[in-house]
Amino acid sequence: MKKMSVINLKGEKVNDITLNETIWEIVPNDAVLYDAITLARNSQRQGTHETKTRSEVSGGGRKPWKQKGTGRARQGSIRSPQWYHGGVVFGPHVRSYGKKMNRKERRLALKSALAYKAINSELIIVENFTLATAKTKEVLNILNGLNLNKNILIVVNELEDNMILATRNLENVTLLQANEINVLDVIAADSMIITTEAIKSIEEVLV
Repeated sequence: MKKMSVINLKGEKVNDITLNETIWEIVPNDAVLYDAITLARNSQRQGTHETKTRSEVSGGGRKPWKQKGTGRARQGSIRSPQWYHGGVVFGPHVRSYGKKMNRKERRLALKSALAYKAINSELIIVENFTLATAKTKEVLNILNGLNLNKNILIVVNELEDNMILATRNLENVTLLQANEINVLDVIAADSMIITTEAIKSIEEVLV
């Protein structure tokens, strides 16, 4: 079992916590993690792109000139792909970018992402993340005090209004509930701040 320090929002150590080794100390599976990231990014694509083939472009029903005797290349339609305003060859069409993953694979991918955070010392465990006001300045002061200024993921057990209002204007801060945690947000973050209650909730689900 891995022990880590628990700090308060001032950066002072207040306690120790024992992390479950079946989540935070596993050997990350890069292949499954890659598939999970691909799945998450593909699900954000709409897939509504569309081009018209030569059969879908209006016009072009008549042969533009006779087959022989003009000295020009033979043509069957002014909507062939080589013509201006003609159809598109091998263009994109409406499709789904969806990808399937087994439940065990999805769980392993999330465990691998969390394990990387612990391995790379990018995991910061706080006693709680309660804000007195809804001011963005309060969050910035906390993050500056912890020497964090890059992409930051904050994971809490329950969202509070002050927390949502104070972080929503910070483009480098992502706020999630424990039950919303996902591979893409974990991997994208340079640092992950998580409360002790959120860790318990995550471990209850993944163990």
